Amino acid sequence: MAKSLSLDLNVPKEDTDELEEGLNMGCSHYRRNCQLIAPCCKKKYICRICHDEVENHQLNRHSVERIECLVCKTEQPVSQHCISENCKIRFGLYYCSICRLFDNKENSQYHCDGCGLCRVGGRENFFHCDRCKMCLPKSMTKHKCIDDISHRDCPICLEYIHTSRIVSHMPPCGHLIHTPCYIDLLNAGIYACPTCGKSMVHMNSIWKKMDEEIEKVPMPSEFSDMYCNILCKDCQQEGLTRYKSLPNWIKMYKVWLLQYCERKWLITQNVR
Repeated sequence: MAKSLSLDLNVPKEDTDELEEGLNMGCSHYRRNCQLIAPCCKKKYICRICHDEVENHQLNRHSVERIECLVCKTEQPVSQHCISENCKIRFGLYYCSICRLFDNKENSQYHCDGCGLCRVGGRENFFHCDRCKMCLPKSMTKHKCIDDISHRDCPICLEYIHTSRIVSHMPPCGHLIHTPCYIDLLNAGIYACPTCGKSMVHMNSIWKKMDEEIEKVPMPSEFSDMYCNILCKDCQQEGLTRYKSLPNWIKMYKVWLLQYCERKWLITQNVR
């Protein structure tokens, strides 16, 4: 899809005045000088998100064939500049004819053929993983590949991650979760991946605190020699340990992880 991509963030001098006039046009999602004419309902919206927030159906961005200039109100086919001889304004400093994306805000946007979407952050800073089917930062020296991992819903808010504009977080297990949802989990004292149950952060200090709390709650003498089998969700190894009475706050975890496998967590990029 990137074959039709046009990225021009260096504004020519002769266009500066007309662009300055329209830079504040748009909506809360995008700065642009045109609005889309939705083929599904024939209504006009600044962007697909504005459409989806109001209508009971979603707008397929790739199906948009006509737009309206916000300066001269001329309806026209999708293009980067207004076709009116008296206008000729550029609709967006960034323009992708595939995604029908116009944006006057510089975010180092680029179109990824593999994702089928425009993303932000600069093409030079990301690579596309064909197995995960998503763009990942080049600073990520290694990651755990999971087939089509971004083509799933966030396990907390249930929003489809691949087309979401919310930044996602990739814990060591390789599953994806929206960063705000991830932060909410940590603030609630939940450190296990909601998809697989593996640790999302370094747990050494937390295990130490748990051990201290467990030692404060002695077992009744008749249970002092009882043992139980455990399974570490991080390394998948089984073990045998003396049964302990857990304080209520520890019972919330519902896991017996007595071994921590050190990993590195990583953050992915945003999508336009």
